[in-house]
Amino acid sequence: MEKLPKKSRRNKKQEVVEEQKAPNQGKAMQTEEPQKEERAPVSHRSMWSGSISVGLINVPVKLYAMIFDRGINFHFLHKTDNQPVKYQKVCTRDNQVVPWPEVVKGYEVSKNEFVVFDKAELDAVKPESDKRIRINKFVDYFSVDPVYFYSTYALLPDKSKEAYSLLMKALETMGKAAAGRITLRTKEYPALVHAYKGALVLTTMRYGYDVSDPSDFEQLQKLKSPEKSELDLAKKIITDLSGEFDISEYKDTYREKVEELIRKKLKGETITVEKPAPKEEVKGLMAALQETLKQLEKK
Repeated sequence: MEKLPKKSRRNKKQEVVEEQKAPNQGKAMQTEEPQKEERAPVSHRSMWSGSISVGLINVPVKLYAMIFDRGINFHFLHKTDNQPVKYQKVCTRDNQVVPWPEVVKGYEVSKNEFVVFDKAELDAVKPESDKRIRINKFVDYFSVDPVYFYSTYALLPDKSKEAYSLLMKALETMGKAAAGRITLRTKEYPALVHAYKGALVLTTMRYGYDVSDPSDFEQLQKLKSPEKSELDLAKKIITDLSGEFDISEYKDTYREKVEELIRKKLKGETITVEKPAPKEEVKGLMAALQETLKQLEKK
């Protein structure tokens, strides 16, 4: 067999070394994954089970929590020994601790005058919990004012996936929502059932009399109309800052800063409290509009 020249053999060795390095380089690259978007947890325990009732049609469903408050929760502690404090029910007349069996409910009709109810009386007038979401009409989802929205829950199929899939697809393709009512615990809510990201969700709503009409505020009765020059600048700023809404762009910076403080305290680091930056000088409306526009043009 003809021998390869030394130079060629060296090149061959170099190729082998490069081939051996390549897999390691690939592994290193695989570890540099982009940071995953923070997502809310998925509840595995249903809060309610029943059915969506439309005439004689019943769609069995289970209700799951979908909204989670990821804020920071603090406990109140006794400063001298860092132990949790607890609250007791104390009578305002004799300052004596009241045991739970002696506590009743009362409705204040005037200052320090109450109408007292026992449990049986209140249970008798509770809204009927018949395990149904009673639908009485279908509406255009985007015609509903979101100011009335209260809380949103995931509705998942229970027993009949076919009926669930049919209702979800029909609402999705038509852009409709099913309007009705539901009783959760001891309260009856107006509610909407609508399609969202491949699922049915239920949004409980406030009653009309629970929401104030902003036009009733006295401060809004005599608003002055803006000058044309100011309005033109404001519209230009709005146009320059217009874009698609992306909820992932917004972070709870307070929570992030507190979590960083917690990590430092666990490591025994000293916390230095920085003084807040001085407040900017208050400017006239026209000057503020003009300066904001200049800043946007520099970007």
